[in-house]
Amino acid sequence: MTVQKSTIQAFVKLGSYISQFVENHENNDGFHEFEETLEKAEQQNAWFTRENILFSLRQWGKVLTEQKLSQWLDNYNFVNAEESKTVGIVMAGNIPMVGFHDFLCVLLSGNKVLAKLSSNDTALIPFLSNYLVEQEPSLQHRIAFIDGQLEGFDAVIATGSNNTSRYFEYYFGKYPSIIRKNRNSVAVLTGQESKEELGLLGEDIFRYYGLGCRNVSKIFVPADYDFDQFFQSVFDFKDIIHQNKYANNYDYNKAVYLMSEIKILDNGFLILKEDAGYSSPIASLFYEYYDSLPSLLEKLKTDEEDIQCIVSKGLVKNEVAFGKTQNPSLTDYADGIDTMGFLINLQ
Repeated sequence: MTVQKSTIQAFVKLGSYISQFVENHENNDGFHEFEETLEKAEQQNAWFTRENILFSLRQWGKVLTEQKLSQWLDNYNFVNAEESKTVGIVMAGNIPMVGFHDFLCVLLSGNKVLAKLSSNDTALIPFLSNYLVEQEPSLQHRIAFIDGQLEGFDAVIATGSNNTSRYFEYYFGKYPSIIRKNRNSVAVLTGQESKEELGLLGEDIFRYYGLGCRNVSKIFVPADYDFDQFFQSVFDFKDIIHQNKYANNYDYNKAVYLMSEIKILDNGFLILKEDAGYSSPIASLFYEYYDSLPSLLEKLKTDEEDIQCIVSKGLVKNEVAFGKTQNPSLTDYADGIDTMGFLINLQ
């Protein structure tokens, strides 16, 4: 099994189409169906604002180029891959098109997609899939979307919560599988960060309302950390409180903390709470003090299965720069599991 050049070219054309739409969506010339799909996605899921959908599309337009796809695929040996398999993909719906990377990997590995979409995100990927098939009709027989129970597959990629992962492991355990659980991202601050860097960290915190596994949900800070500087630096994100669902979560979580007499820091649109956990509620950010960087790095190593990204500056191997958590490359696999390697080695 080898990667079909025609499949790569279809994704390159898709990337160009996406980029053209993002650049020209305000004029809407020639993109009526794409525009209708965005409106449908917005109506279906109130978290999927137009701004966030366009942001997601923009990132995909940037990576679906011939150069980036080729550089990525050159890391793999497809010659020894087995015959085509049907791969079931159980997609999450927390942020727009979160399952598209798995979709891409399955098709470029030469396998067939059998996708169960999240009920929160049923419009975007099927629309882009239809465009893909228009560019390469042979893909029509390698892509299927289902509503009911996943059946007739050879392998599975399933993404969900810690609770749903137990169901996935029970149901899919006898098949070759990648089963993803909850993960969160963190930032390690030293107090030496500039206002600009902390402002960029705001992008890592607030993009997609903090719903993605690559969103920073916790910061580690030194004992004498000045939170005023942090709050001042992220103040440009204040308008997020005007989104109703976000505001409702902010009000609810603040009320719970206050009634429980939990000490919090609050700037009117973000609640900071000292907490040892990693998964902070919407509109909240956990923080934890550290005594020394070496001991903190050891802790992060111990907890690596709970962490998707670590944002820092020159402190951690494979760290992510401030403001870049939501700009993953094709090689930034969820949970650190090489999806493409898994797919081309299916037996």
